[in-house]
Amino acid sequence: MLFFKRKLTKTAGMLSLILASTAPGFSYADTAAVAETTPQLSVQLWSVKDAMQADFEGTLTKLAAMGFDGVEFAGFFGNYANDPAALKAFLDKLGLKASGAHVPFEKLSPEQLNTTVAFYKAIDCHYLIIPMDQRAFTVEGAKAVAADLAAVQEKLTPLGMQVGYHNHKPEMLGEMGKTPWDVIGKNTNSKVILQQDVGWTEVAGKDPVDFVKAYPGRTITTHYKASAPEPGNTEDPILGKDSTDWKALINANKTIGGTQWLVVEQESYPAGMTPMQSVEASLKGLQAIIAETK
Repeated sequence: MLFFKRKLTKTAGMLSLILASTAPGFSYADTAAVAETTPQLSVQLWSVKDAMQADFEGTLTKLAAMGFDGVEFAGFFGNYANDPAALKAFLDKLGLKASGAHVPFEKLSPEQLNTTVAFYKAIDCHYLIIPMDQRAFTVEGAKAVAADLAAVQEKLTPLGMQVGYHNHKPEMLGEMGKTPWDVIGKNTNSKVILQQDVGWTEVAGKDPVDFVKAYPGRTITTHYKASAPEPGNTEDPILGKDSTDWKALINANKTIGGTQWLVVEQESYPAGMTPMQSVEASLKGLQAIIAETK
């Protein structure tokens, strides 16, 4: 029976890759080398930025107790800004990993790169993601961003680290295959992470699964956001209460995206709920969805 289950799982995985290969701009040859993953759950700390600034250690302790495996840093380090070794020890104590960090381009400039890399290597954080660059809001500007990402990645590769880019709405606008996001994807190598923000992708009118399929193995981390703070957006901001087909996305992340981390990000909060309560509700919603996909 165990053998049968393993064979069935493998067959299903291969079938998903074959089906995915029919998507525009997608080839089975690209997916064949992507190993199936079991992503862990993280939270983007910007979601609870006020709590982080008020009580760094207490907030991380509460997030660990909720059941997160990791945290994605957003420039908040409390009393550990100059003591990454102590920060790593604190994370270890809580059973948390650094799933990544949002780091602006200036922190990766030639003048600051060594200092930045030393800090993040000390906390065992290997994924450094550019949170936003307004140049990437246009196709022409995205070409310059892609060139900068490629240059940074060339320096990070020997260090066992990866740079990436995180989208908002403008990067996803336009014809599929010709968006600013596509410009970045097509003009950088496979080491550069394409960290898709699902909420913003959907606000732009696109299906996030299509972008995972278009760039196999490059969605190493993904922001699971039910609702982006767009004027007029009435989507429920709690994962599982919204309209996103999370099961399809989870399957794509696992079988095609090479995804290591599903990162809960909360930028909208239901009335009467604090950011911490909203994050916990989204985590529980995501955990329930994952349980249903097994």
